Amino acid sequence: MPVKLIIDTDPGVDDAFAIALAALSEDVDLLGVTTVFGNVPLAATTRNARRVLALCKRDDVPVAAGAARPLVHPQAHEAKDVHGADGLSGRSAALPEPGRQLESSDAVTLLGSLLEAADEPVTIAPIGPLTNIAALLAARPGIAEKIERIVIMGGALRHGNTTAAAEFNIWSDPEAAQRVLAGGEAPCVLVPMDLTYRCAVDGAWLAALAASGPVGAALDALTPDYRAHYRHALGWDGMAVHDAVAVAEAIRPGILRLEQVPVQVETSLGPGRGATHADLRLPAARADTDGGTPGPLVGVATDTDLDGLRTFLLDRLSGRPA
Repeated sequence: MPVKLIIDTDPGVDDAFAIALAALSEDVDLLGVTTVFGNVPLAATTRNARRVLALCKRDDVPVAAGAARPLVHPQAHEAKDVHGADGLSGRSAALPEPGRQLESSDAVTLLGSLLEAADEPVTIAPIGPLTNIAALLAARPGIAEKIERIVIMGGALRHGNTTAAAEFNIWSDPEAAQRVLAGGEAPCVLVPMDLTYRCAVDGAWLAALAASGPVGAALDALTPDYRAHYRHALGWDGMAVHDAVAVAEAIRPGILRLEQVPVQVETSLGPGRGATHADLRLPAARADTDGGTPGPLVGVATDTDLDGLRTFLLDRLSGRPA
């Protein structure tokens, strides 16, 4: 049976790859896409999501715009230095114009209606700040029973990429992330940047994607600014495809190795703001210090077959059958 999936996103180059991964996969029933502020402002993330779907000839998928700012504190900065001024290396306008109108409802309303209408539980893949998902769980407390899993790209176990402590998506709205990850309302999977950096793809992988056909070539054409950033960050010619790694797990549960542990998000205004604290101690050690009540468990992705994952991504993005 196809995986019923909703993507919540802030495109972003790696978001564009993640949307395309779901949109091109025959074993995915992509019910909708919702957008959030993040890498660039909401108007740009919404435009980019719609154009990526148009590139994949998926104007059947509804798109609704969501939160334009975090729940509590303003977002200090965006990621235009990584993704380009428009979020897609300045090449958003090269993508096709969408044939479907933006939904008149907001993201939380669309999320709620899609979940209510589904005849089986739905996987949600938030690959930007978690503002829309936190708002959904707060506004519709009974809706969690319709959610199979929330597969999140975000967090960092060792060090961040936006600050020494925090990864960008979680740092952009730590209060929302704490609500979703520690709230226990729906099963969560966290795919942190510790793993997604290890899944980075190289120049040969990108060349193979570009040679695969018009969609692959268009996706590769979105990468110059992003690839230049990662050439510096990685020290070699390649780039991280963070969000696509999380969507791969949403599509094929078990492609990533998960460890079930409690996770808390730092919401102070100090230098640790946005840090994700995954308690990787043995359960007995957690019980000794936490009185046996460590909080909800989150499936934290810690490993994968790196070559197998890269092959999976390339095959799907190249339009090869599932």
